[in-house]
Formats: sequence, structure tokens, C-alpha cells
Amino acid sequence: MLRKPLPWDHSSSALIGDRWIDRLWLLGLLLAAGVLYGVSLGDLPLRDWDEGTVAQVARDIWRSPPGSWVWLHPTIAGEPYLNKPPLVHWLMALAFRLGGVTESMARLPGAMLTAVSVPLLYGLGRELFARRTPAIFAALTYLTLLPVVRHGRLAMLDGAVLCFGLLLIFCVLRSRRDLRWGLGVGIAFGLLCLTKGIVALLLGAIAIAFMLWDTPRLLACGYVWSGVLLGSIPVLAWYWAQWQHYGQAFVSVSLWNQALDRVVVSVEGNRGAPWYYVLEILKYSLPWLVFFPQGYRLAWEHRNLSWAKLVLLWVTGYLLIISVMSTKLPWYVMPVYPAFALAVGAYLAEIWQLSDWVGTRLVNIHSVDAPSVSTTPAERRHYPIAWIILFSLVAIAGWIGSVYFSPMGSAPQAGLPLILGAVALTLTVATVLIMRRDSQFILVLFWGMYVSLLLFVTSPYWVWELDESYPVKPVATLVRENTPPNATVWTLYPYSRPSLNFYSDRRIVQSSASPIQLPVALQDYWQKDPQPYLLVEQATITQLALPSVQPVSSAADWVLLTRQPRSETGKANTRVDLPLK
Repeated sequence: MLRKPLPWDHSSSALIGDRWIDRLWLLGLLLAAGVLYGVSLGDLPLRDWDEGTVAQVARDIWRSPPGSWVWLHPTIAGEPYLNKPPLVHWLMALAFRLGGVTESMARLPGAMLTAVSVPLLYGLGRELFARRTPAIFAALTYLTLLPVVRHGRLAMLDGAVLCFGLLLIFCVLRSRRDLRWGLGVGIAFGLLCLTKGIVALLLGAIAIAFMLWDTPRLLACGYVWSGVLLGSIPVLAWYWAQWQHYGQAFVSVSLWNQALDRVVVSVEGNRGAPWYYVLEILKYSLPWLVFFPQGYRLAWEHRNLSWAKLVLLWVTGYLLIISVMSTKLPWYVMPVYPAFALAVGAYLAEIWQLSDWVGTRLVNIHSVDAPSVSTTPAERRHYPIAWIILFSLVAIAGWIGSVYFSPMGSAPQAGLPLILGAVALTLTVATVLIMRRDSQFILVLFWGMYVSLLLFVTSPYWVWELDESYPVKPVATLVRENTPPNATVWTLYPYSRPSLNFYSDRRIVQSSASPIQLPVALQDYWQKDPQPYLLVEQATITQLALPSVQPVSSAADWVLLTRQPRSETGKANTRVDLPLK
């Protein structure tokens, strides 16, 4: 027989209400992240390196006929692809099948996984903090971090790494209350291994160190190790299949050159000082960088608490390991940002005064430390003068930039004045509130940065690397429309451009040689191939040390060349036509 609840017994209803509040926050964060990460994904071309490469591999999988094993043994332009495990490539190929081979479909899987990571961080915060406010502030900080927004929207692996890494830590935390969540630990680890193996090892080591420090009993939990075994089965099966198919080549390229070798050798010249990633965080994490030192200090002062242990291990351990690695790339630092956001969220909750928002005298029950009372501005805590100085300087720079790039300024740029003006207005209002000792500046920063980032990702500036070289799409169209399928095209350029290979749908062989001193391989190709093709800039065509050059077509200051037909006697015609305009 059910007990009739007493009039003063509100525990169950309070618990149900608490769960509904969490569900509303999860839904709201997911919707906000979905808009920010999903809008205007296809407005800009894919950038070079990872975007162009991953998209090529996914297209090969999408094109493979039924019964083909390309999905298991991925290729790039028909050649074996041994760089990374194929989970994200599979998801991208599925997106191509559903929506066609477009930029938006290429970027959609990573963007949506990054969007899911935002409510995941909120759930992780609810497991760590006694109150909801630090979890909310941490999730909103993470949502409005420029590096996370930018790289999470790209057709790369980092959005998946963030999502699966947060899922791994979330399952570790939930397993402290329900051991069955230990199964999720292993599954998340397996997903990480099928995305980027070396990062899976780093985050897995951080998870083990946290369990050893915070909850050692989990290391003896059968659910955890059963989950690890369950998640490892598809990983081991995939690696075994690659070894059976490629043999020693797979070990040398995938396991050594693309993973372990990056620790001791700067792969492809991507090197940097030990403080490289610290500078990356300093450059791109404003305004939240201002609060991170205090957040890290707060974690150190409360290192007996679970949230502080995780932040200290995650930030310090991960940064230390990637900093000693020889290969340095900007996106390697991405997995540290969830821990960064947790530290910032904890500190912002410490200084948040609910009375500033509702306008009445209230006890701040959301403080991580001892509760405090706030009434009038004179009785509120002082904020560091450094915040006022830094935010003022950045705001002034934003106002100057918005005028400089406006139609009335010296260098008009469409949309850029609005973005800079939004950032400047946000920091101006926040500075005024800080001077008034009003903690509502936190809300202003969250909302202002979200709007500013929304304007940013709908502009042509969010993939700023596209301006580092010539526009790829017109040149790719030139190659695609004037060469047969499966053709090989040589080009003279200082570095290779995977995006050119993707858009042209041809195999582009890059050479950094000058037009006067061409490599022997190019000369042999030009002489022996029945129909050779060479892509060069118009300014260098007259310097080419090749016989029988004949322009085919041109676009965007680039010319596609071929060899003139041989005469009936077998001798090449030596006439050279002028470049096409």
C-alpha cells in the first residue's frame, strides 16, 4: 500500500522539479549550440590540410560500390589512406549519401558532435559541483570559446574528439554513483580510439589518474573493465584488419609516422617552442582567459574536491604532454578547453551575486566557497582593476576597428564592422558593470559573445586561412573541366593543397621547384605521358624550361598547360602559344 505523502513532504516533488530544470538546460544548451555550430556551414570552401584530406577520404568511401571494402580500408584518390582511424570519415560519407558532396555535409558530422559536447559538459558539471550555477557557467563558457566554435565547425576530427572525450569523463563521474556507467567508459574510449588513437591514450590516462586520486575503487570495478573490453573489440578488429591488409606498411605509417613519431619528430616541419600551446590559449580565449588564472587557483585551493582534482589533472597533465611533443599544431590543444571552461565556470559562480539580478537582498548559495551577502554596490566585492583595464583596451580596439573597416573608414569590409562593434559593445557594457561592482557583467559577456560569434560564423571571416593562398574553387574548376577523369596534374607551388585535390577531383602532384629548374620526375612525366598536364601561374609561364608547351585554359591568374601534339614524324612541335586571358 502506498504511503500518502504528508503535507510537508516535498522531497520527491523537489527532485522531479530539479530534474526538469536540468532537462530544460540540456535542451536549451543543445539548441543554442546547434544554431551556433550548424548555421552557414557550407558558405565557405573547405580549407587545406585536414578538411581537404578528410573530405577526400570520405568521398572515396561514399563512391565505393556495394560489396567494396573501401570503408574498412580507406583510400584517398585511390591510394591507401593510413593516417587516422575512419570513424569520422564514415560519418562524413553517410552525410554525403544523405545530402550530397557539399561543404555543409562535410562539416555537419563534426559540427553536430561538437554541439552535443556542450550539454555533455553541463552534465559533467552537474556531476562535479554541488550547485547548478558552476555547471551552467562552465557550459556557457565552453559554448562561447572561439577556438572550440571555429575548429568544431570544420570538417576535421576535433569535434568528435571533444564529444567522445567528454563522454568518457562523464561516464567516469556517473559510475561513482552507478557502477553500470562503467560500461560507457569503455565505449567512449573505443570511439576515441576510432577517431584519433593518440588522443584516446592521453585522455584515457587522465581518466585513470583521476579515478586513482578521487575514486580508487572504480579501478577494481568489473563494469569499467568490461566496458573497456567491449569498446576495444571493434578497435582491435579494425587495427588487425589493417595489419592483415597492409602488413608492415600500416605499422610504419599509421602507428609510427602518424602517431608515436609526432612525439619525438616535428612531422612536416610543424614545430614550435614548448610554450606554443600557452600562446594559442592566450591569443584566442578572450574574454574567458581573464578569469582562468583565478579559476585554476581556486581549483588548487580546493584540490580535495572532485572538480578541482579533475581540472588540475586535465589542464596540467594534458598541456604538459602536448607541450613536450615535437610536432605542434593549433588544434592539438582543443581537448584542454573543456577543463578550461570548468575552471572558469567555477570561478564565475564564486563571484556571481544573484541579488544583482533579482534586485533584492539574497544569500549567494551558489558560491563554490563560503556564501556571501550582497546588498548595495558599496558592500559588494571589488573586482581586479586589471579586468577593467584589459576589457577597456580590447573594447577601444574593437570600436576603432569597427570604424576603420566601415564604409566611412580607410579599409571597408562587409560585415566586419558589425562583428567588431558587437564585441566592443559587449566589453564596454561589461566594463561599466565591473566598475559598478555588478556581477551581471557575467551575463552580458555570455550573451554578447554568443551574438558576436553568431555574426562571426555567418560571415566570410571564420575560416581566415582561406586568405593565405589563391582561391581554390576557380582553379579546381579549371582543372576538372579541362582534364579527363583520373588524370594526374602537376603544379608548381610552394606547398600542396588538399582542397585543390578535393574540388578538382583529380590527383594533383605538387612541386616547389622554380619554373627554370624543374625536377627530373616532372620532366619525365612531361615527355613520356601521352597527355601531360601542368598547372602554373600566368606570371611564370614564359620561364618554363619545358618543350612544346600549349595552354589549355586559364582562371584566377592560373593556366593549365599540356604538351602540343606530336607531328607525324614523331617530333614535337616547338611552337608556344601565349597564355590565355
